[in-house]
Amino acid sequence: MSEAEGPLVVGVDSSTQSTKALVVDAATGRVVATGQAPHTVSSGAGRESDPRQWWDALCEALRQCGEAAHEAAAVSVGGQQHGLVTLDERGEPVRPALLWNDVRSAPQARRLTEELGGAKFWAERTGSVLAASFTVTKWAWLAEHEPEAARATKAVRLPHDYLTGRLTGQGTTDRGDASGTGWWASGTEAYDEEILAHVGLDPAMLPRVVRPGEVAGTVRDSHDLPFSKGTLVAPGTGDNAAAALGLGLRPGMPVMSLGTSGTVYAVSQRRPADPSGTVAGFADARGDWLPLACTLNCTLAVDRVATLLGLDREAVEPGTAVTLLPFLDGERTPNLPNASGLLHGLRHDTTAGQLLQGAYDGAVHSLLGALDLVLDQDADPSAPLLLIGGGARGAAWQQTVLRLSGRPVQVPEAKELVALGAAAQAAGVLTGEDPAAVARRWNTAAGPVLDAVEQDEETLTRIAGVLSDAAPLLERPTDTH
Repeated sequence: MSEAEGPLVVGVDSSTQSTKALVVDAATGRVVATGQAPHTVSSGAGRESDPRQWWDALCEALRQCGEAAHEAAAVSVGGQQHGLVTLDERGEPVRPALLWNDVRSAPQARRLTEELGGAKFWAERTGSVLAASFTVTKWAWLAEHEPEAARATKAVRLPHDYLTGRLTGQGTTDRGDASGTGWWASGTEAYDEEILAHVGLDPAMLPRVVRPGEVAGTVRDSHDLPFSKGTLVAPGTGDNAAAALGLGLRPGMPVMSLGTSGTVYAVSQRRPADPSGTVAGFADARGDWLPLACTLNCTLAVDRVATLLGLDREAVEPGTAVTLLPFLDGERTPNLPNASGLLHGLRHDTTAGQLLQGAYDGAVHSLLGALDLVLDQDADPSAPLLLIGGGARGAAWQQTVLRLSGRPVQVPEAKELVALGAAAQAAGVLTGEDPAAVARRWNTAAGPVLDAVEQDEETLTRIAGVLSDAAPLLERPTDTH
């Protein structure tokens, strides 16, 4: 037996590229075993993965955890959001899953928005304005381009639903992940029959939405996972909602995640509905809401600028009056899908390090502008900004966020926050506790707090001015060939 103070729980993070599993002591939050296994994503026009790979990766990750996984009393799966998993009458995938970053459904997103009352309708009905990432657009794409696959589909699932279903033998989801589909009405917290009818999707094909704190099922006997039969299975949720659980967020606590893309979010007790489309009105996994904004260009774009300049990513220099908008992949926030990178203010005495600092400033400016829209008006402006993700431990990122936000910044030491949040949810179904309170008891947000500095309003104003003046250029389609 493991030397643990309390029962053991398993938290799973099934992301785009890999599946990770943590075995955690529910009493203390101590991670007693870990495992990880990769899966592949197609290249080319689409982004697809065979869901059976996720299952194989989960099995392998749990095998790496050893005996500790077999001792677990409960398990929960956090997964990549939005993906369309289509299953036949035997529960086997009809075709590979269409992932969140498969943008082939952009024309369907535009068409559905127009056909059902415009952006205001979708924001009020589902909490979010449609983008190509949302699952309903992927179903519309499938029905149009692969009608035989659509007809063969007897059940529709999200990635985390698929893995939970393989564990329990039942079709379930949760409100956090359901809120990213485009067919779940945030006002009624139920599937929207008008939207489903419009896209020709039978509600009977969708999973039951399990309430927060409810047990989704128990581990069944007919599989090769190292769990005991009868192990409790929590509802699971999408990756952003799981990370919010993993941090133990209270309403108004702001989060900035620095990864390939950047996100800002906070828990709110108010149901969001932003018709501009900047803020996605997701539900969280507890019963509150998780307004979230996403930028496409963050660490990867800034690293690309560093590479072009022949610099280490930390080799920034102060004193720049140059503006660099690192919109290398177009941009989602602000909504400039046709944009490319833009440089303004270059002088003879501008250094490479100042150009690199300009790229950091441009990336953080976009995130901070979105953060103002994510936070409720009564949120404490002096509350520390929780900085997470791959860039969070970089000194240049930390100093740029400090200078442009004017807030104290806290960098949690805990890693694998999605899997930790799933583990906290699993602990909650065992003990009846609020999973966010479990994470706070585990002290997952603990980490150094960097004191606030005076906000660099001059740089923020300069970048905003360039963005405004350059709008016609940034909105113009760019020939990428």
